[in-house]
Amino acid sequence: MTLHEPTSPDTERPRGPGAPDGGAAHGRVVVVVHPRSILIALGVVLVVVAAVEFMLLAQAGLTLVMVALFLALALNPAVERAQRRGLRRAPAVGAVYVVALVILALLGAVFIPPLVDQISKLIDALPNLVDDLTKGHGPLGFLERKYQVVERVRSATVGQSANGLLGQAGSALTAVEGVATTVFGSIIIAFLTFFMLLEGPEWRRRCTELIPERNRGVAERIGAGVYRSVGGFVTGNLMASLLAGVVATIIMLVTGVPYAVPIGLFVAIIELVPYLGPLVATIVVTAMALTVGVTSALLALGLLLAYHVVEGHTLRPILYGRAVKLSPLAILVAIVLGTEIAGILGALIAIPVAGSIQVIIGELIRARDERRRSALMG
Repeated sequence: MTLHEPTSPDTERPRGPGAPDGGAAHGRVVVVVHPRSILIALGVVLVVVAAVEFMLLAQAGLTLVMVALFLALALNPAVERAQRRGLRRAPAVGAVYVVALVILALLGAVFIPPLVDQISKLIDALPNLVDDLTKGHGPLGFLERKYQVVERVRSATVGQSANGLLGQAGSALTAVEGVATTVFGSIIIAFLTFFMLLEGPEWRRRCTELIPERNRGVAERIGAGVYRSVGGFVTGNLMASLLAGVVATIIMLVTGVPYAVPIGLFVAIIELVPYLGPLVATIVVTAMALTVGVTSALLALGLLLAYHVVEGHTLRPILYGRAVKLSPLAILVAIVLGTEIAGILGALIAIPVAGSIQVIIGELIRARDERRRSALMG
């Protein structure tokens, strides 16, 4: 398809040797749009729309796959270290996997009993906490006195729960379903992680072989860069989040905040989400410290803020700052978009996805510059 801009005596450029362009001006603008370009653009749009729709429909399954992928990326450096010491891939994966399971079992044996005990005590204490809050008593009573939090929650939830025996049966069924889903999901994640570790290099080789020979070098560099970016972020983020949970637990134990172990576990999980996680963790810990007293709350708040300042400027940049070279603005934009698209999971994977896109764009720009230099030299 060709579009011609009409010419007129007023707009037609002078022709001849004295013309500014050497006599080659035509006085018209020609825009050529090939049908193939239109089809390619429409195809790209359709692929993007289909991918987003698929993510929304398969969000639960994709969540399990992404969690397993994160765990596999976190364990893969240990597997590669074992391979460098002489083990083949399968024995290395088996050894690392067994060690990881043993560590998880030991941590469970140490933390699960106090975790269950403190969660039970928290559930038993909730009615009294809610009663004090409803009456405007206690350190958190100002929430009811000034903002009528209880009335707002009741008005928001009225009509959404059934009454009597049917409501209790529904709640029990929901709880059983939640436990079954968690157990089943954990088993699936365990198997997915194992097979991702075992077959990951083979899948990478198969995907590389599908790429034409002339583009294979670029694809391999992109794959290596994406692996460094995502793997570095995942490993660093897991280590930083676990350390944050331990630090928060110690702070709560020192300041006398109750239920330190379950809240510390919550902090370790929520801190996996960069930027937003530390903010939520600080608010939750400070709110729980308020149930003890204003002094404990101020002390816990100050210690957590100091830790996050040190962590944000030293620990996290050391752990994954070199792997994911993104500006703070790019990180915030990625988190906002990821949260809007896929909730907490989107916020969790936003930074590695953004880092991967940056690696791909950088490699494509590099390839384009190399082609231009080759054309100029040829």
